[in-house]
Amino acid sequence: KLSLLLSKRNSIDEKIGAIIGRPALTGHIGEFIASQIFDIELSDSASEKSIDGHFRSGNLASKSVNIKYYTVRGSILDITPDSLPDYYLVIEGKSDTPTSSKDKVYPANICSVYLFESVSLIESLRERGVKIGTATSIVRHLWDSAEVYPQQTYKDFTVSDKQMEKLILFS
Repeated sequence: KLSLLLSKRNSIDEKIGAIIGRPALTGHIGEFIASQIFDIELSDSASEKSIDGHFRSGNLASKSVNIKYYTVRGSILDITPDSLPDYYLVIEGKSDTPTSSKDKVYPANICSVYLFESVSLIESLRERGVKIGTATSIVRHLWDSAEVYPQQTYKDFTVSDKQMEKLILFS
């Protein structure tokens, strides 16, 4: 049964890969979705340190961005402090408080989107004495103030109605 399901999954991953131009991994899928919805020109190389692309339009035009796609809502963010982008765009899936992943399913959906300006985020973290790097712990009030979808609490960026409609397709 598992081999049959994996065969179907491989076929679907092939089709997704043909659309996004990269392997159908969660991170690549999130980067592609973000590029289409938020008008981001992705870097040619998927391994460019800390920068996945640049905004093409709006008040963030030409600003660099690192895109994260986490299928579960959490409180951590992977940060590379020695090579910061201008912004972190974080896409999160369904909220969950996992004590264990046993018997869990983490669907690839979009329930919320956050935009962090890197310099001010790093300053806030340093003030609190937080260790910055992989799995950096971000307090909930910082997430809340960076939210652009479904609530728009981040003041320096507005999600348009058209962008909202596209995000809803992935909910």
